[in-house]
Amino acid sequence: MATTAAPQALIVLERFPAGHPHGSWPADEYAAAHHAQGRDVRVVMDLAADQFLVVTDTTD
Repeated sequence: MATTAAPQALIVLERFPAGHPHGSWPADEYAAAHHAQGRDVRVVMDLAADQFLVVTDTTD
């Protein structure tokens, strides 16, 4: 019997409008700054809100 884990909630650190003239660059730069500090973050697209989100799985 296979079991599946419940999806882990993501914590949104910052939101950036998808219509920004530089596209996802502001979100990517924000994420890179967090990566430089050793944090595990990533940029995802919220299609319904038309925003790039910088998210993490951890609470550190």
